[in-house]
Amino acid sequence: MKRYSFIPLLALLLPLTAAAQSIPAQPIEADRIVAVVNSEAVTLYELRSRLAMVERQLRSQNVQLPPRETLEKQLLERIIVDRAQMQLAKESGLQISDSEVDTALRRIADGNHMTLPEFRKTLERDNVVWGKFREEIRQEITISRLRDREVDSHLTISEGEIDNYLENASKADSNEDVVQVAHIIVRVPEQANAQQLERSRARAQQAVDQLKNGEEFGRVAAVFSDAPDGLAGGLMEARPLDRLPSLYADIVRKLSPGETSAVVRSPAGFHIIRLVDRRGGAMQTQALKQTHALHILIKVNELLSDSEARQRALILKERLDNGADFADLARQHSADLSAAKGGDLGWLYQGDTVPEFEKAMDALKIGEVSEPVRSPFGWHLIKVLERRTEDASKERRRQMARQTLRERKSDEAYQDWLRQLRDRAYVEYRLEEK
Repeated sequence: MKRYSFIPLLALLLPLTAAAQSIPAQPIEADRIVAVVNSEAVTLYELRSRLAMVERQLRSQNVQLPPRETLEKQLLERIIVDRAQMQLAKESGLQISDSEVDTALRRIADGNHMTLPEFRKTLERDNVVWGKFREEIRQEITISRLRDREVDSHLTISEGEIDNYLENASKADSNEDVVQVAHIIVRVPEQANAQQLERSRARAQQAVDQLKNGEEFGRVAAVFSDAPDGLAGGLMEARPLDRLPSLYADIVRKLSPGETSAVVRSPAGFHIIRLVDRRGGAMQTQALKQTHALHILIKVNELLSDSEARQRALILKERLDNGADFADLARQHSADLSAAKGGDLGWLYQGDTVPEFEKAMDALKIGEVSEPVRSPFGWHLIKVLERRTEDASKERRRQMARQTLRERKSDEAYQDWLRQLRDRAYVEYRLEEK
């Protein structure tokens, strides 16, 4: 959701936005059920709508399209996994508010250098139904929040792991490399028998053979990969080498750009890894930017709507512009724990706050107060007191190492969790029925 113009919009939007495509102009087959996931149906219209969007996304990436029937089956598996996640979110009471969806939509529009109304008009000109697009963004946020709760929050990093990481990082310059990796995952059921295991291995080897014969990686990933990003060509975000899953990092260190690994086994299944790009010098662990800031938080809750919270923030901003003391207003009105300290957040490192807050804070001059800023926590007013750059303290280096190790473990843990969730779901296929 960032850094792209509108032309490759479908590469910008996450694959879950595929269902936002409008009804095709030409006649289509009458709607019917193509799968049942637990107690919910997946319809042919939903499948074909998302298929149209995925095909368009692949074309925008200049990827030769796989056979439509093959792509349709692969997409149905993706929908099944998504549906199982959304069912779990609903059962556990996880909900995303309209204001959070609006914030995400504004961020997408900003990434395309448009206002939100301009972005909406552009989508509608492209035959994308705005209401469906909003719901797909809500689903994407829900699944991300579910992953945070069910997977990332349960990751544990021991002090010994941190010690080993810091010791190895001081010896290896390669940890500073930033790499872009594409991958294919052929998932294996949790308690797979020998025949299931062999079928999965053969499927992964078939993907490798196609790559050796010159097929594009994105096309092969769209056909074979069970990973959430498979239908987008299997391309992962660029990241420092040491923040890749350990399995991937060990292999990528031995690859040159453009090279592809053999089939590799993990508890989640079989992996094929390609190093797309490598560049050095991105990790900066010494000179760190810090900002000393105050803030006032107006929370959105059952008693205070999003628009009411924003209006309160605007009233406080007007009082600040007229000379009111920021600390005094924070003590009286802020819903944050920092209120007792006059809204003082102390010295913040980059990454300490949510992106919306950090972006607004970084844009402020010393002594300037922001306009109301929306984040997942509510509406903020921010004031920057001072900035500095300093060497990372020992404790800060340990915090950074802990975060790096969490990111390294997160992808593997999520894939394993997805496999278990998929295995527990009751799935009935009806795609072949006529």
